[in-house]
Amino acid sequence: QVQLVESGGGLVQAGGSLRLSCVASGSIFSINAMGWYRQAPGKQRELVAAITSGGLTNFVDSVKGRFTISRDNAKNTVHLQMNSLKPEDTAVYYCYADVKTGWGREPRGYWGQGTQVTVSS
Repeated sequence: QVQLVESGGGLVQAGGSLRLSCVASGSIFSINAMGWYRQAPGKQRELVAAITSGGLTNFVDSVKGRFTISRDNAKNTVHLQMNSLKPEDTAVYYCYADVKTGWGREPRGYWGQGTQVTVSS
C-alpha cells in the first residue's frame, strides 16, 4: 500500500504565497509522475501542475508564472510553491503520484487526502 500525505495549506491574503508539500510512503518501487490537482466547490477536479521523474513540468495556464513544482526523488516528495495567489486559487489541493510497487508491475495512481487553500480578497 502507498500513502500520500500533504501539508502546507491554509488561509492567505491575495498576493501572498503558500508552499504545499507531499510525501509518499509505503510499498514504493519507483514513482513516475507526481503532481497537484485542485477542486473548488461546484467545479471539476483539475490538474494544476505535474512533474516527471526526470524533472519535466507542466502547468495549467491559469497558474503559469506564479506556481512552481519541484520534487526530491530520493525522498519521494513533491512541492508546489504558490506565489501571487488569487481568490480563484481557492480550492482543496490534492497530491497525486503514479507509483510502481514492484518490478514488472504496472504503475497506478494514488491520491492524498487533500489540503485546503483559501485565498481572501
